[in-house]
Amino acid sequence: MLHIDAKPIDLHLTTPFRISRGVQHTASNVVVEVKHEEAVGYGEAAPSKYYGESAETVMACIAMFAGNLGDDPFLIEEIIQRLDKVIRLNPSAKAAVDMAIYDIMGKMLGVPVYKLLGLNPAHTPRTSFTIGLDTPAEMAKKALLAQDYPILKIKVGTRHDIEILKAIRDVTSAVIRVDANAGWTPKEAIKNINAIAQYNIEFVEQPVPAHDLAGLKLVRDNVPLPIIADESCVSIEDLPRLSECVDGVNFKLMKNGGIANVLKMIHVARAYNLRTMIGCMIESSLAITAAAHLTPLVDYADLDGQLLINDDPFAGVTVERGKLILPNRPGLGVGARPNNHGASESSSPHS
Repeated sequence: MLHIDAKPIDLHLTTPFRISRGVQHTASNVVVEVKHEEAVGYGEAAPSKYYGESAETVMACIAMFAGNLGDDPFLIEEIIQRLDKVIRLNPSAKAAVDMAIYDIMGKMLGVPVYKLLGLNPAHTPRTSFTIGLDTPAEMAKKALLAQDYPILKIKVGTRHDIEILKAIRDVTSAVIRVDANAGWTPKEAIKNINAIAQYNIEFVEQPVPAHDLAGLKLVRDNVPLPIIADESCVSIEDLPRLSECVDGVNFKLMKNGGIANVLKMIHVARAYNLRTMIGCMIESSLAITAAAHLTPLVDYADLDGQLLINDDPFAGVTVERGKLILPNRPGLGVGARPNNHGASESSSPHS
């Protein structure tokens, strides 16, 4: 029988992280441990209020999942179906279990998860580094400090968006991506995107509210930059609808329910000729590494949650000039970060 346990963990942001709908100082996440015979797998949930989750709901879900995981970690499809029957939605709780089980599978076979999935670790993309909302001058200063990262993701959704992009472009020649987090109306989005296009922007993410697919399409049809859906892309059923409205989609383990689900969604998105991206919430290296194992399959990565916190208890994927370097140890390849006192023994994976 697979045994499951969970423990809350608080991650502290190096600087307050502001997007168009609020500001965050701490991420209240949950570390999940799944045991099978001698093997122990680890996962992490980074719940978001936006998707109706909290650390408390994750802990409640994990308690409900106990006894529903069966006794064979390799039956991942069956396990996920069972968890979906136990409770609907709750994607980050399911993602934590899913990645812990992939960790166990890799450890039992003695191979990294990317190898289990048949992927080439040399083909990981570069990740963007996110600059949260602030004054244009402060955001330009942060962009200047982020010169180790050749791709920047700039949060927008304010009255000063055009000034922000101008100030940042004045200090850096990095690739710039823009994310409005659903902060504009379609009319504002069209006006703003046409105004910022001169600053050499790679694409714009989620310009309008998640439910407004007609608005997404209107924006896409009236601007020169590619439009990527994030908040609008929650389940695999969203992809056919989105293919009419956007140029690409951003997947997140925490939003879409884990590695197995995101794998399917990537292939369906490709069938609809959509560009693909893997993003994250504020997560430690545990969940970020799990997502990074999938990145050889996608066009873009935004896996910088672990770079925005000052007390990451784990070590896994590393970033060199933006490029994601996957660990080659079995499973997720994540271990306890040496000399980090934030991780207790019970939540520290040892590879």
